[in-house]
Amino acid sequence: QVMAIAREVRHELLTMPYYGVFDWIEFEVKPDGTVILRGEVTAPPDKKGRAEAAAKRVEGVTKVVNEIEVLPVSPNDDRLRLALHRAIYGFDSPLHRYGVGILNQIHIIVRNGRATLKGVVDSEADKQIAYTRARGVSGLFEVNNELRVQPERPR
Repeated sequence: QVMAIAREVRHELLTMPYYGVFDWIEFEVKPDGTVILRGEVTAPPDKKGRAEAAAKRVEGVTKVVNEIEVLPVSPNDDRLRLALHRAIYGFDSPLHRYGVGILNQIHIIVRNGRATLKGVVDSEADKQIAYTRARGVSGLFEVNNELRVQPERPR
């Protein structure tokens, strides 16, 4: 039951309008059907509220605890987001393939001039390239690399 709810909540969140590369939402499903939402989203529109509504729509969900933080509106952070996006996903980047299609695998969270990279990459080398390219963006106070390396699947 918990696994089925988790699959459905994941689908609802990933297909939510306006959820993008500058947002990060994760969740936990408790045995009683409670869903705890966590993460950071840019504003506007109200992605925090949309995520809660999306989770509540899933059959079997009894309660939603919404701990998502809305990032402060900041022209400087917006500038840094765009610069980081170009550095990581640009055509000249070996990581360009992660930005192709609807699911950006590397999420870029910027708050008060500090960036955090989140998501899943194929290799330790890609994780390091993303970090190095992000560090090259001027105006950032720090970069936290929270990217995870996808375990290789047996063929």
